[in-house]
Amino acid sequence: MMEDLLRFVPDVHFEQIPIKNLVSNQEYQRNISLKQVKKAAADFDICQINPVKVSRRNGINYVFNGQHTIEIIAAVSGSRETPVWCMIYNDLDYTKEADIFANQMKHVKPLLPYEIFIGNIEAGSDKHLNIKHLVESYDMKITPKPAPNGICAVSTLEHIYDKYGFHILEHVLMLCISTWEGAPNSLSANIMKGIARIIDAYGSQIDDEIFKEKIGSVSVKEISRSAKERGEGSLGYAEAMVSIYNAKRRGNLLKYENLHKEKKTRAFDVQSDEDIE
Repeated sequence: MMEDLLRFVPDVHFEQIPIKNLVSNQEYQRNISLKQVKKAAADFDICQINPVKVSRRNGINYVFNGQHTIEIIAAVSGSRETPVWCMIYNDLDYTKEADIFANQMKHVKPLLPYEIFIGNIEAGSDKHLNIKHLVESYDMKITPKPAPNGICAVSTLEHIYDKYGFHILEHVLMLCISTWEGAPNSLSANIMKGIARIIDAYGSQIDDEIFKEKIGSVSVKEISRSAKERGEGSLGYAEAMVSIYNAKRRGNLLKYENLHKEKKTRAFDVQSDEDIE
């Protein structure tokens, strides 16, 4: 019985091997992303380090899973003498290594933004707790999919918080909720991003009451249609809403060029799966 069960246990052993004795120059390997290494090194957590998978062929330790891991540890420790735990396979040839590398993520389901957010809540992350409490202060909740009184654009909430700050996120939620009173898609990613850009671009020039009255007289569907004619992403949505805000006004018009003077990093506008309506 035990022999049958052992069929499901890889024939490997573990060793601590200095990074300098590991090789990851195989043709199937990716190029090292120095940006990824630098970012991970700045946020280093030893508990997030997984064993490196190594194929030992002809006495050489070929890394076929974990090349970025070893570079991150080398960067943090400052030495390639630093040992890492390795899972050693002794019976692989080159083509099998390449096959494992190519298919290692085939049946891995990535974590969804909502799942990551909840994990951070349980971990006691101040940022995520602040966002959660802010959303709940408007009698709303963060949800994994569209739902009444729910916000499922989780990544967008985090982006606005990170790039524009807590107070602009608060202002965005207030305008979204009071302008459309929970209408479908009124808390979608592009609507929230568009409003964040407007607040960032014009600040105190925005009259909240005029915004709610004029923008609220137009459906989210109409704004989306106009936005797509103007351009991709949040800029198109921001321009569409500024056009409505300015309509039939003689003074204190919002200048379009302000929207193009991006005060914050353009990384804010990166699309994610939840951004697609």
